[in-house]
Amino acid sequence: MARKVADCRKSPSVSRCTLTISGEENEVVRAATEHAVSVHGHADGPELRQAVRASLEDEKHQGQSA
Repeated sequence: MARKVADCRKSPSVSRCTLTISGEENEVVRAATEHAVSVHGHADGPELRQAVRASLEDEKHQGQSA
């Protein structure tokens, strides 16, 4: 199973957050949602979790080109 990445730098943010979270998809969705709520003030709910899941990318390993 490919690891997934959520990267705050790819979403507009007043705080200019640079956090990156990687792991298995469900772990990343859970952690990134908690981060979005606690740090960025988003309301937790199915819409936020769906948006987080849609924004995930496969983790690139060293040696892989972009």
